[in-house]
Amino acid sequence: MRTRYIGAAVALLTATAGAVVLSRSGADPEDLQTQIMTRMRTTLEQSSPEQHQHAGHGATTAEAAVICGVRVYGYEPAEVTALADVKTVYGFHLCGVAEGQRPWDVAVKLAGPVILDMSSDPPCIQVVEATAEVKYADRLRQMFPSPYAELASKEALTTEEMADLRGRYDAAAGL
Repeated sequence: MRTRYIGAAVALLTATAGAVVLSRSGADPEDLQTQIMTRMRTTLEQSSPEQHQHAGHGATTAEAAVICGVRVYGYEPAEVTALADVKTVYGFHLCGVAEGQRPWDVAVKLAGPVILDMSSDPPCIQVVEATAEVKYADRLRQMFPSPYAELASKEALTTEEMADLRGRYDAAAGL
């Protein structure tokens, strides 16, 4: 009887050790997508409102928290399986500057397609903006590879991502 318990314990430990080795051997694509999304959100939220200004928007106070929702359209190289190997991320961001007691509807917002250069620490943030010479849609196609440019011209945050963003914003703004 005791031998059976020892055998079962050894089998359990062996299976557990194997699972740990498998989970550390590389991220599956879904897990990598989550890691990229988390890194993208963290990078954007850790930037100050001043660093994150684009399209003429600016916050009134430097102490305000930047709360972001993000969507990852894709990354390069596309075949990598570890976050450390990702060089460029293409996606969308919608950030609200959570200044004390200011509701979402009147908050300063920063939004649009975004590229993160992951080769630097912290990652370099590039937003798509029109210039006097180049229209927004043309600039988007210049900056984003074709499949991601298509997504960026049509898709933003999902309903779930938007609900999460609004909840985190309200908490940060003290609402």
